[in-house]
Amino acid sequence: MRSFLATGAAAVSLLASVSLVSAASPYSIDTDATMKSAASQIAWDMLQYYHGNESGQTVGILPGPPPNGDYYWWEAGAMWGTLLDYWKCTGDSSYNDIMTAAMLHQAGPDEDYQPDNVTLSLGNDDQGFWGMSAMLAAELKFPDPPADQPGWLALAQAVFNTQADPSRHDDTCGGGLRWQIPFSNNGYNYKNSIANGCFFNLGARLARYTGNDTYANWAEKTWDWMWGIGFIDNQKWAVYDGGHVEKNCTDINKAQFSYNSGVLLQGLAHMYNHTESQKWKDRLDNLLKVTLSTFFPGGVAYEISCEDHDTCTTDMVSFKGYVHRWLGMVAKLAPHTRATIQPILVSSTKAAVAQCNGGTDGRTCGFKWKSGVFDGKVGVGEQMNVIAAISSILMKNTPAPVTAKTGGTSKGNDNAGTGGDDKYLGTDRPLGTGDKAGAGILTFLLLAGACGMFGWMSFGE
Repeated sequence: MRSFLATGAAAVSLLASVSLVSAASPYSIDTDATMKSAASQIAWDMLQYYHGNESGQTVGILPGPPPNGDYYWWEAGAMWGTLLDYWKCTGDSSYNDIMTAAMLHQAGPDEDYQPDNVTLSLGNDDQGFWGMSAMLAAELKFPDPPADQPGWLALAQAVFNTQADPSRHDDTCGGGLRWQIPFSNNGYNYKNSIANGCFFNLGARLARYTGNDTYANWAEKTWDWMWGIGFIDNQKWAVYDGGHVEKNCTDINKAQFSYNSGVLLQGLAHMYNHTESQKWKDRLDNLLKVTLSTFFPGGVAYEISCEDHDTCTTDMVSFKGYVHRWLGMVAKLAPHTRATIQPILVSSTKAAVAQCNGGTDGRTCGFKWKSGVFDGKVGVGEQMNVIAAISSILMKNTPAPVTAKTGGTSKGNDNAGTGGDDKYLGTDRPLGTGDKAGAGILTFLLLAGACGMFGWMSFGE
């Protein structure tokens, strides 16, 4: 396979490839071979945005955070997770070394994905995405780190244990994780679905992998809290964004983002696979039905809250790829869903690759898939989405994620991440109108205009 290293000129050329073209996409999903070839090229193009392997750059992160670059810390963690699935689905190990280096370096001095350089924008969701990527490495039997480094399982356990610590669970809103971790961060007074969804997801997967009921109990507790507080609509099964603690989370922001539903779906599939309980199957089936109808109209992935209005942020642009990957795993862990999920993954991926005909290279991918044409939007998220979509189809050829009893080799540590959050503790403060929603996955306030149009306000720095 081609080395991911590119000359500076090539990288500049890629970044400048924003011209609209009408030529057909060079990619096809007709066969496994054509899908693997397409994914290989798109992955190589995506990694031209990564400079962590270059002298003087930080290992493991993408350019940023704003205003120093487009990307918050969390998205690099999500990118490595996408490449883990790519590795498993294609057999291409070209990027394994940089993936390993990135995921170990960003674990930080406490080996719990809380590196000091991201404290000013460290959210439970940000940490959770890195933890989910570490969990995926254990589940896919990605090559284990050197013996003197923490195992992938231990890193996932560290993230879970830090988030299960009593210091992160208070009585406001009847429980649940806050969005931000340090008390001084803007957004600390917001509790949201993605922070708690990542925690639920990780707990469910650790329960299945280890067989330890402590993880399963936390997953159930988190689901029950989200259901009880109304973040998951008890009638419509829509998943809403979150609410503020000073309002006891009654001011629910009803914006819907695909990754909120997707991260819960994957967790539900793991809980059902682990327990074979009817209640988890029912929850999975109900949420799956609504997720597919809401975010895959016409069988193509679509970000309902921002795509038509051109208000999707850099973060939001990347969501549909995660949902594709998570749905691919749902179909594997809950086989009764495959007949429903697989045709939609195929139709959506077909639309995704069809619009990868942009830029001066004639193969750059955009964001809006349902239009069928390249929209001129380029970046890591746009490329990553299509890699994820292709991988979601190829997952049918891969074995189920392993557990400790079915071949898992990753080194664990039940006590990882149990040192507490003393460095982040402090006095609570009200959330002001100037607070920003920018630690990683941006949370937005949805404003409905007289004509029903969406307006978006990101909290300022």
